[in-house]
Amino acid sequence: METIHKIDVEELKKSLLQHRPMKVRFKMPMPEEDAYAWLLASIMAEVEYRHRTFYSNEHLEKQLHEMAHWLTSPSSHFGMMLCGGCGNGKSTMLKAFQQLLNSLHIPKPDNDGTYGIQIVDAKYIAHLCKNNHEAYRKLISVDMLGIDDLGTEPSEVMDYGNVYTPVIDLLTKRYEEQLFTIITTNLTPQQIRDHYGDRIADRLNEMVQKIVFSNGTYRTDKLATYD
Repeated sequence: METIHKIDVEELKKSLLQHRPMKVRFKMPMPEEDAYAWLLASIMAEVEYRHRTFYSNEHLEKQLHEMAHWLTSPSSHFGMMLCGGCGNGKSTMLKAFQQLLNSLHIPKPDNDGTYGIQIVDAKYIAHLCKNNHEAYRKLISVDMLGIDDLGTEPSEVMDYGNVYTPVIDLLTKRYEEQLFTIITTNLTPQQIRDHYGDRIADRLNEMVQKIVFSNGTYRTDKLATYD
């Protein structure tokens, strides 16, 4: 009689993962309410740095709560997309988060320094791809990257007859490597799909937690936080 060997799939999975360790994803090492307080303080500081007066509102509080929750809770997403109209605080929020990381000195795993995020304008990504490809290649793989104003860059650049798609290639690589990425954009989800295609749109759906900035512009004499 033929012997049937039962295979323990869970053990096989563990064995396979030993040869391909899961990437550690960034989380702020504090309770959600503390992360909210830190984020609020950092955006207040960023606004004052710009010689403006800070005013809170229900939209900002909701955005901060959503960010604090994602930054401290388990999630399948490994990045954020701050999306909405012009002038409603997305870039300010990104810069405030950068300053917050600089202040907290959160250690990376294996004593590999502390976390910090590099911020670049989407247009500058295209510029680097054309004019300094080595710097562009390094940018693609940085641990934490902020991309400001996604959608304002040229879709393609030419370099000695070669055609490159700088942001598409960068997002594809960061998706494959599961690298922490924060994006700001004025594009709607449909505009992103139309501009970058279904492939990138679907990958962004897996990559990022969307934080919607539904408030109007802050670029007035009475309100403070703005892009």
